[in-house]
Amino acid sequence: MLDVQDLSVRYGSNIALDQVTFSVTRGRLVGIIGPNGAGKSTLLKAILGLVPIAGGEARLQGTVLHEVRERVAYVPQRAGIDWDFPALVKEVVLMGCIPTMGWLSRPGREHHERVQEALERVGLSDFARRRIGELSGGQQQRVFIARALVQQADLLLLDEPFAGVDQYTEQAMLGVFEQLRDLGKSLLVVNHDLGEVVRHYDDILMLRGRVVAYGPREQIFNQDNLNRAYLGQVALV
Repeated sequence: MLDVQDLSVRYGSNIALDQVTFSVTRGRLVGIIGPNGAGKSTLLKAILGLVPIAGGEARLQGTVLHEVRERVAYVPQRAGIDWDFPALVKEVVLMGCIPTMGWLSRPGREHHERVQEALERVGLSDFARRRIGELSGGQQQRVFIARALVQQADLLLLDEPFAGVDQYTEQAMLGVFEQLRDLGKSLLVVNHDLGEVVRHYDDILMLRGRVVAYGPREQIFNQDNLNRAYLGQVALV
């Protein structure tokens, strides 16, 4: 599904990502973990072409990713979104249709049905006419996941979707992610917390500027790799 080869990002003299290489097969839920400043969010942005790349590339099923950008959905961190923007929930979700229908086209019945179905899947069908800024943090996060669902992308990139959400929302989101995985979608999820959520991932990509370890969670999520990534500052419970 996704092949990342020698991807590097530099900010001046600072190396944010150093020749990151990994591949994700179809139908995998991948957790990206590592300490603050490890390049987790930068990796997603580099894959999407949202930051300048110093070297390397990302391909989706053999095609350079920026040429098939409509097949990739991105859910950014909540902190990077203007929640005061006066938009209704259903309008935000409908934006997920733009990559396939274009900016100048008017949404049809099919698009509105996709919006309703996505809101039902994330448990927000009763909030369609609410303003996005009136929702709780967890509800706002689910709105953006609904927007990604509407896009019907093959690959989903999610930057810390569990940050600041309650346990109910966390479980609901995990349920949606696992359903998408079972439908053959591939998901890359930046995860800051090393708690229970990690146990839901199929694979773990452990970063510290470069790939520390990558592979099936049962093989990768261990104390030796955590010591390498976090310099011995965290321990398995």
